[in-house]
Amino acid sequence: MTILVKALRILGVSLAALCMQVSIAAEAPPQGNLLIAGGAIRADNTIVWERLVQLAGGKGARIAVMPSAAGNPERSGANLAATLTKYGASAFVVPVAVRLKNSDYKVAAEDEALARSIREAGGVYFAGGDQGYITKALVRPDGSRTKVLQAIWDVYNKGGVIGGSSAGAAIMSSTMYYEAKTVLGTLAAGVNDGRELAPGLGFVGTDLFVDQHLLARGRFARMLPAMLKKNYKLGLGIDENTAMIINQKREVEIIGYQGALLLDLTHAKTNGDVKEFNLSNARISYLDRGDRYNLQTGQYIPSADKVEGKLDPSKPYLNEQVYTADVLAHNMVLVMMEKLINNARNEAIGIAVAPPGEALDNLGFEFKLTRDAESSGYESATSDAYTILNLRLDVRPLQITRPWYR
Repeated sequence: MTILVKALRILGVSLAALCMQVSIAAEAPPQGNLLIAGGAIRADNTIVWERLVQLAGGKGARIAVMPSAAGNPERSGANLAATLTKYGASAFVVPVAVRLKNSDYKVAAEDEALARSIREAGGVYFAGGDQGYITKALVRPDGSRTKVLQAIWDVYNKGGVIGGSSAGAAIMSSTMYYEAKTVLGTLAAGVNDGRELAPGLGFVGTDLFVDQHLLARGRFARMLPAMLKKNYKLGLGIDENTAMIINQKREVEIIGYQGALLLDLTHAKTNGDVKEFNLSNARISYLDRGDRYNLQTGQYIPSADKVEGKLDPSKPYLNEQVYTADVLAHNMVLVMMEKLINNARNEAIGIAVAPPGEALDNLGFEFKLTRDAESSGYESATSDAYTILNLRLDVRPLQITRPWYR
């Protein structure tokens, strides 16, 4: 019997119990925050940049800028560091990037001095670009973390903030889009590990899928096949010039220019007898800026201007058909959702078709939104803005007949 076991027995603690406590401690969730931006964050988007600095520790906080995804890491890193410094941070660039001239990213990613400088910071911010370059630079070939990546996780675990825009948002979930086709091409041809999909860095955990440029590029639709493929039940897509903050309690807050789409596939089904992509009984919600949502409890807290603005379904403002022939167009799905939530009619139809000449251009899709007893909406008292919760979403394939003269 070892001295440790004897000592534990004297204290009334079993070895199994001690191992369980150590395991629980090792699996403790990170204590930090995530700031996930949908791309195209403008330098004058004060609320996003100021919030990043605040979460990193406030004025003077050290923030490590990771330009790993950028096509021109030197320029991107310098510009981001200057922007963060303008908003009160003490920002510095971490020179770990595949495209960084006169540098070996593999050596830099294992540099203990660089890792230490990150570990001593209050936050880390990933630039946009190509998310594949982030994982290539920071993840070893065997899938383990380089010293620099482990230092980034240390910042997050101890209570710091990890931020990123565009590609820097894509790497937040455990699965990310890698070499993606067009949105419609993704629906038509499907997704595969190692091609369209690749492992991300997983800061948001394994239960949430994240995508970016959502409303501007109609990417809500491409989230669906990825979520089904990897068995995600929840997905959050953030729009451009907008960010969502996710804290250690799994509370989401939307800040910036617009909002985010929440996709819930908990009760969704597919018809295996239909070979083309299809989906029924998914749920789609739009969270506007200032809104909060708890991913664990499903509780929604409206922004201050919507507290008294819950819509009464018995008193709809509109009574008109909601239809679009291009549901993937800029902001179009949100326009449909806003018109449906305050409408005497309970269905909206959106169509998506490929341009002539694209592979499988005879295949299209119908997106049907339904307002039912689970749906609700909130209207701002100060602007023409809505929050829309739990519309039903069904997707079915369509055969498209092209003109004979094509």
